[in-house]
Amino acid sequence: MLNYVLQRLLGAALTLLIAAALVFGILLTIPGDPAQTVLGLDAAPEALARLRHQLGLDQPPLTRFAEWLAGALRGDLRQSIRYDAPVGELLGQRLGVSLPLIGLTLLFSSLLALWLGGAAARAAARPTGHGRDTLITTLAVLVSALPSFWVGLMLMLAFAVKLRWLPSGGFPGWQDPGRALLALTLPVLTLTLTRVAVLARMVRASLLDALGQDYVRTARAKGVSERRVLYRHALRNALIPIVTVLGVQFAELLTASVIVEVVFSLPGFGTLVLTAIEARDYPMVQGIVLVLSALVILANLLVDLSYAALDPRVSYG
Repeated sequence: MLNYVLQRLLGAALTLLIAAALVFGILLTIPGDPAQTVLGLDAAPEALARLRHQLGLDQPPLTRFAEWLAGALRGDLRQSIRYDAPVGELLGQRLGVSLPLIGLTLLFSSLLALWLGGAAARAAARPTGHGRDTLITTLAVLVSALPSFWVGLMLMLAFAVKLRWLPSGGFPGWQDPGRALLALTLPVLTLTLTRVAVLARMVRASLLDALGQDYVRTARAKGVSERRVLYRHALRNALIPIVTVLGVQFAELLTASVIVEVVFSLPGFGTLVLTAIEARDYPMVQGIVLVLSALVILANLLVDLSYAALDPRVSYG
């Protein structure tokens, strides 16, 4: 196991290096001058040259990349051009909103998918339950097909404007955890509803496959209740493909949450990405890609390691 983890970490470091180099190369091809963006179109040539020198834009590309990489290895992601603040500090603040949003979404979508997928699997396993199975899967797919911005606006209209139960947007910070969780309630519900169908269908398919195995028939022959057979015996063996989908959804939510953050005015990671690209904020874009790549790689590693915990037949020795 230790050798496997070390190999994966070495591969992760190489992947991060390649991702950083690719993004740096792509940024060089994007039209526009960061110094011109900061100072405006009417800036004097002397001021532009001075700012380019301060930002290191007058140096050869390889030198700039080597200096940025050396700083990143020390934990220094340079200074943001747009915000004139350390990139690492800004990313930490924004991830403090986006990661809880994504984590809560994965938690509640998993619970809802287990309930819906389990109910659909139980119905499909009975000769008279196909109508209920079709109804559950159809409703889940229809809700998930709705655009996330529209779902967010409808939830805001219902629970913030009409009922006044929840805030319509903004984020008060984690100094008051209760208010912070209330501010995340509608965004989490929006992302959960629009993404639960894929996971629910995977739960249904995995459970139906597990319910056809010999150990399930043995448990039923012993008189074990159908609910216990489903969630105690079949579910654990069905979890590996479900966990795989969760890993994919985590990576997707890192970018898909942008729309919801804009709708609910959340100061999260997604809005920072849009601002950085628009402002040609090269250090910020490079830092964002580095952090995004690291998060995705870490999620994939955790998913792979969870296979051994879920299935004793999986070994990384």
